[in-house]
Amino acid sequence: MESEQAMAATVSTQLTTFKYSNRVLLKTILERRDGGLELAGERVVVGGWVKSSKEVRKEPVPLIVGDHRPDEPEPRSDVSCAEILQSRIPFLRAIVKILGGSGGHYPLGEKLEAAVHKPPPPSTVFLKVSDGSCVATLQVVVESSLAPPSQLLHTGTCIIVEGLLQQSLVHGTNVIELRVDKVHHIGTVDYSKYSLAKKRVPLDKLRDFCHIRARTTTVASVMRIRNALDFAAHTFCQNHGFLSVQVPILTTTDCKGFSEKFQVSSLFGKAGEKEKPHHKAIAELEGVSLDVIKAAVKEKSNLVEELKRTDSNKEALDAAVQDLRKANELASQLEAREKTKPKTSQKVDNVISSEDFFSSPTYLTCSGRMHLESYACALGNVYSFGPRFQADKEESPKHAAEMWMFEVELAFSQLEDAINCADDFLKFLCKWVLENCHEDMKFVSQRIDKTRADRLHSVISSSFERISYTEALDAIKKVTEKKIDTKIEWGAALTEADLSYLADEIYKKPVIIYNYPKEAKPFYVRLNDDGKTVAAFDIVVPKAGKLISGSQNEERITILTTRVKELGLAREQYEWYLDLRRHGTVKHSGFSLEFDLMVLFSTGLTDVRDVIPFPRSYGKANY
Repeated sequence: MESEQAMAATVSTQLTTFKYSNRVLLKTILERRDGGLELAGERVVVGGWVKSSKEVRKEPVPLIVGDHRPDEPEPRSDVSCAEILQSRIPFLRAIVKILGGSGGHYPLGEKLEAAVHKPPPPSTVFLKVSDGSCVATLQVVVESSLAPPSQLLHTGTCIIVEGLLQQSLVHGTNVIELRVDKVHHIGTVDYSKYSLAKKRVPLDKLRDFCHIRARTTTVASVMRIRNALDFAAHTFCQNHGFLSVQVPILTTTDCKGFSEKFQVSSLFGKAGEKEKPHHKAIAELEGVSLDVIKAAVKEKSNLVEELKRTDSNKEALDAAVQDLRKANELASQLEAREKTKPKTSQKVDNVISSEDFFSSPTYLTCSGRMHLESYACALGNVYSFGPRFQADKEESPKHAAEMWMFEVELAFSQLEDAINCADDFLKFLCKWVLENCHEDMKFVSQRIDKTRADRLHSVISSSFERISYTEALDAIKKVTEKKIDTKIEWGAALTEADLSYLADEIYKKPVIIYNYPKEAKPFYVRLNDDGKTVAAFDIVVPKAGKLISGSQNEERITILTTRVKELGLAREQYEWYLDLRRHGTVKHSGFSLEFDLMVLFSTGLTDVRDVIPFPRSYGKANY
């Protein structure tokens, strides 16, 4: 028994290198219960980026020859010629002075001093290194004899080093440190142009450097939590027998019936070849609008002002000024073109050309549920995860032009089944984050929102309040009509503020609102027996708003055809969808999780652009 325990203890202290790069991930060292202390004496190779640094210079030890006690070790015998000459320069200078007189310069002495270059004093560099695998950093100790300190000290420097782990001699955040004896790689930084050279760069400024902002502790934590939520969502579906289906990003169908869409065309580039300069042709086809250019001008102006305030290098400022000048010129040209345009112009989405790549108007999808539904009606239970697009120009901290959605469809199910599945799904995600992102959530609580873990726990432990749209409207009317003395009619849309008020103030827990007016939901949602409401639902969470929307979809072809006609939709675009009702129709339901908003809720941040790796919003798509 004792031997088994000893073997288990031995296994627990063993480190395994990452299979594909022969290095040890820092999380396998630093996220142990003892902070990695049990690994003292292990030889490892680690790689990462410098987060902070400090250089400590060593005081030179005077050389004393022939004066030591028998119990002391012998003095150094490997003194270099340079050190001997250096120590004898005052003596040689005195001889030159006697031989050459007392006045003037002493060229011989100067030549001796010039010939013996004094080396910089030895030093030790202490680096805090992160490889992105965890919140914590490893202290890496490098002697100046192994690498020039000037190459190591800058924040952002990348290193690959090898050495022995040992207990830290200085009591602090680290109990273990790496004493380096080999330096395999140094990726230096052009510090004058490095975007993260300054500490604590605000999140809104980091959006200008999306390609490098993941090196900050906050964004790195957010991305690890995002990864955990991604994995958890797939795990939930796979554990419950759902099949993953990839739905198209390009579609000829308006999946909601009332959304602002991005049109896809191959003609923009061809038109640009016929007229110079290129940007004029694009603008004429409304590929670039004057509003977009004006937004870019405003953004570039702010950047110029910021560079002036922060005393940035002259090259960066000159480049920003040049960009601003070009943007202003383009805006002037577009304004002049707008004035000369005829007042009635044909919209691009109404133009169908035989020269275009697709034979009918094609768009970036705003929802994958309709396509996913077709596979649910063959495979049973399916899900999909991918980007969805809306061309809304609204400026909102909870909206971006490209957002990721996790969509689920269940065959042989009704509204209640979809609500129960969504309830379990949301609780599973919250529990997964708390159980698998302990260190990142600890960082979130310390730096972003100290209540965040409690809010996730609250979702897990709560029994969600279930109310109809009518009940929700009545609850809001009691408060709102007293304040603004205005009657709210049934059928009015519930705003984001209304939904938040229900969850935050009235019920103080997650709320499920169902049976919405048919005008408020997509055409494919199943019509209820009252003829006024449809079988749709939303899940609203305190301090997060609406995270999930779902519905039971219409399986009756006559009613679905009527809805298409009522909304004036082009029936030919939906014939494939109607086919599902003609051939083996079945009751089915599903829901969509706004994945980016789920990450926002889990991390406590307030703007969705800070949790999307490369956010796209109105006027901004820089990568």
